[in-house]
Formats: sequence, structure tokens, C-alpha cells
Amino acid sequence: MLNKKYLAHLCSPLWLLMYGVLLAQELRADTAVKVAVATVERRELIEEVPLTGTVSSPRMSVLSTEVAGLINKVHVDAGDRVNAGDVLIELDNTLSEIDRDSARAAARGARAAWEETEKRLADAQTLVAQQNIAASEVRALRAQAEIDEAAWQAADAEARRQEAEFQRHRLSAPFSATVSRKLADVGEWLAPGAEVVELVATEGLRIDFQVPQRFYPRIHDHTAIQITIDAYPEQTFAGRVHRKVPLSDNSARTFLLRVLLDEAQQPELIPGMSARAVLNLVVDDAGIVAPRDALLRYPDGRVSVWVVETAGDKSRVREQQVSLGLAFNNLVEIRSGLEVGQQVVVRGNEALRADQAVTLENATDE
Repeated sequence: MLNKKYLAHLCSPLWLLMYGVLLAQELRADTAVKVAVATVERRELIEEVPLTGTVSSPRMSVLSTEVAGLINKVHVDAGDRVNAGDVLIELDNTLSEIDRDSARAAARGARAAWEETEKRLADAQTLVAQQNIAASEVRALRAQAEIDEAAWQAADAEARRQEAEFQRHRLSAPFSATVSRKLADVGEWLAPGAEVVELVATEGLRIDFQVPQRFYPRIHDHTAIQITIDAYPEQTFAGRVHRKVPLSDNSARTFLLRVLLDEAQQPELIPGMSARAVLNLVVDDAGIVAPRDALLRYPDGRVSVWVVETAGDKSRVREQQVSLGLAFNNLVEIRSGLEVGQQVVVRGNEALRADQAVTLENATDE
């Protein structure tokens, strides 16, 4: 017959609670939990290199006049879009127009004098055949014709010079662009070379990155680049290498990498926008990889995964500590702790225990 004190001990609330916990643990150990798994593989490793850069323009020019003059008209302002050949600034050309017209008149007079001498020479050559004029007079006319022709050519050159100077009183856009700054206004006197307007081309924009020089030999035309523009933080764009400049900055030990965006998905950009990119550089050696979701990280720095072991029709899990390498495309290089072909839990691994029974759900090979 049981001792009354022993029976009282068995019926105590504390003992019943402990017994219930042990029983629940035993029941949970035998209850299969649904998990999703992935297979550990060996594949090409990618080193991801983060970069920061800036959107730049293929053309940016500060325009100036070639002649001195007073600004008479300004046709543009900051922000205006202009096409190649559009007139931006006009200088007062009154005096230049007078000089041009005078030079044109002088050229016409010199040409008329030369043509008259040429006519007299032709007549004299006809008469000399009939012996009605001295040969010396013909030679004198021929020499005068050459002198008059030279005078006409000089006057014509001066007329063309005056015309060119007259045209330079109008400043035109050398290429299609946007006016980023207007640096002068009506009434100002400009000396030759004075800055007037700044133009920035907004087509064919590219993104410039400064890349550590050690990566130079590993970047090629086919290198994959994912780009995020700070103005479009929710989107990722594919980039392609346009040019890598074979010159290293002595102070920063970097080189310039110029990247273009795919035209089909290029957003609206302006020069000066900031951008971020990730270079995907292929590593020479292949390695063992597992999905990033399989990793469990602990405060003390340990990293582990739950490995699925199947015997017959039953599957259980065990925790395996691993050491990591490169991380890329939601995959992580496993340098030790796993072998190719093993299955690891990628979903449902938050509350697993050692030797936990599991059923595999939505198992996929990543």
C-alpha cells in the first residue's frame, strides 16, 4: 500500500507541472513538423563588390564669345532645352556690320578693276597678232591683271573675315542640351573668352564609379552589374560596362569604371544623381553553396544549419555548425560543415530541436 506522503507528493502541483512538460516534450519530439528544404550544391562562386557613383553627362561645356561686345539679346534661361544651332546670345553688331559692308564694297571694286584689266588684256592680245600694238604693252597689261587679281583676292579675304567676325556676334549651341547656368545678361560687356552659358547634354547619360584597382583585371565587357539609383530606391536596373579607364588615381588607388543602363528600362535621369551598384565578379574556383535562409546566427558568432537525415520513410534533423565564405544572389559559400547533396531546412527552422521529426514540404533544389 502506497505511503500517504508519497501519494501526496505525486499529486502536488509542482510535480504535475514537471510531468506535463516532460510529456509534452516527448510528444513534440514524435510529432513531425513541416519544413521546406534545399539541396546543397557546388557551383560557380560570385564575389559581390559594392560601389557608389554619380550620373554624368557625355557633354558639358561652358560657352564663351570669340569677340568683344555688348550683350543685346539673351534667348535662353537656366533649364531651357536647346537644339544644336539655336542662337543663345546676341551681341550688338552695329559696328561690325558697317565693317562687313565696307569690306564687301571694297571686294566688289577690286573684282571690277581686275575684270576690266582682264578685258583690256584680251583685246591687246588680239591686236598684237595683227601687229597693231607693241608686245611690251601686252606684257604690261598682263602684269597689271595679275596685280589686280591679287588685290581682288585680298579684298575678298578681308570681306570674308569681316563676315566671320560679324557672325561671331551670335553665340549658338554647339550640340543639343539643357542650359544649366546663364552667366551673363543683357547690357553686360563681354571680352573674348568670357563665360556666358553652361550647357549639359541630357541624352546618353552614363554612371561613373571609382573602383579599387585590384579589381581591374577581373572586370570585362560581360561583367554583370546591378544598379540602384537613389531617386528610384525601389528599382534595380541592369548595367553594362561601357568603358574602364586604364589609369589609377594615385591618392585613392582607384580607376574609373563607366557604366550604361539598358535603354529599354532606363529611367529619367539627370547629371549629378547618385547611384549604387553591385559588381558580380566570377571567382576562379567553384565552391559549396547553400541558401542564405538556411543559416541560423547566434550572438556568440556561431552559424549553424539544420540538416535533414532520412532513414526509411522518416526524416529527422540535426544542427550542424558551418563556416561561411562569399555571399551572393541569396546564396552563401559553405567552407566547412556541409557536403554536396545534403538537404538543409530553409523554412520552418526557427523552432526546431535536435532529432526533431520533420516532413518535407515544397522541397526545391536552389
